[in-house]
Amino acid sequence: MKFTVSSSALLSLLSTTGKVINSKNTLPILDYFLMELKGNELKVTTSDLETTLVGTLQVDSVEKEGTVAAPAKLMLDVLKECSEMPLTLSVNEDNWEIQISWNSGQSSVPGANPVSYPQTHELSEEKTEVSLDVDILVNGINKTIFATADDEYRLVMNGVYFHLEENELTCVATDAHKLVKFTVECNCGTKAAFILPKKPANLLKNILLKEEGEVKLTFDQKNVVFELSNSTLVCRLIEGAYPNYNVVIPQANPNKLLVDRVGLLNAIKRVAVCSNPTTNLIRLDISNNKVVLAAQDVNFSISANESLSCSYEGTPITIGFKSTFLVEILSNIDTPTMLVELADSTRAGVFKPVYDDVQSSATLMLLMPMMINA
Repeated sequence: MKFTVSSSALLSLLSTTGKVINSKNTLPILDYFLMELKGNELKVTTSDLETTLVGTLQVDSVEKEGTVAAPAKLMLDVLKECSEMPLTLSVNEDNWEIQISWNSGQSSVPGANPVSYPQTHELSEEKTEVSLDVDILVNGINKTIFATADDEYRLVMNGVYFHLEENELTCVATDAHKLVKFTVECNCGTKAAFILPKKPANLLKNILLKEEGEVKLTFDQKNVVFELSNSTLVCRLIEGAYPNYNVVIPQANPNKLLVDRVGLLNAIKRVAVCSNPTTNLIRLDISNNKVVLAAQDVNFSISANESLSCSYEGTPITIGFKSTFLVEILSNIDTPTMLVELADSTRAGVFKPVYDDVQSSATLMLLMPMMINA
């Protein structure tokens, strides 16, 4: 294998695909990039056995095609120190040594035989194909991924649930304390569902920022393939039945609170400094168009409170929430004003963004309350 390529273009490709590589791998070969050159196209593959990312790049001056496994950390360390310049990579297929040459010098990196690199998962014949707009996919992941769990016993909650209907896509994530449901109008053209694990969801979110148009999804019961303009992401899905999230969403919370989101978020952060570090409990007393925030840690004799004006319709209510969860929810709502729907101190609060015009999507966030000790 021998070819010439832009140092910055190669670094960008390796940096993106390298995000799949785990810090500790069960197979030593997974610490390598699989680099395949055919014609003028360089294909770089990384895998952790569950997730595989394949990126492509057009290169110059191809003298010889070939395949090699290149050590990820060493390759990235070398390329990071190279300013924008043409690099010539050549591989000695007798000992798999990779020589990287530039105008004034060269570097040698020990490669490996690529024959042991794991194969990409193949989809079954019973597969579903659908195309989704990039913005819809990015919003679906961005709105929900923060609410996914890290639960070794309930694995289905460790990812984002995609529920496709003919004209609608619903993305859901929950950790049993908080829940996010994002619904958007789109022409899915099919009915299907799958659970995308957190790691490939985060990878996809970052890769999609450089994409335009539509993304093709192909999936079966075990794996999903995302086909992008210059890369392909293949990952194993989380198998199992996702919880019936609709049954926990209150349908008629009578108390309605309209409040400035940023003002409430900043007040929560200030007051939460004095909350108990174990519970992070913050109390909200809502009545007479005013919300009073209070927190205390009796062990250290510290407390804080702050009041904000709001628009409130309903009976006076006192409710407690975990401040860290409140901050997460408010930080992931993108409107200046938000609506909070409450029933009483023991039932979940529902948080919704308030828009000035009609939207093709709807976001609902739910947070379970905490018990307030008298």
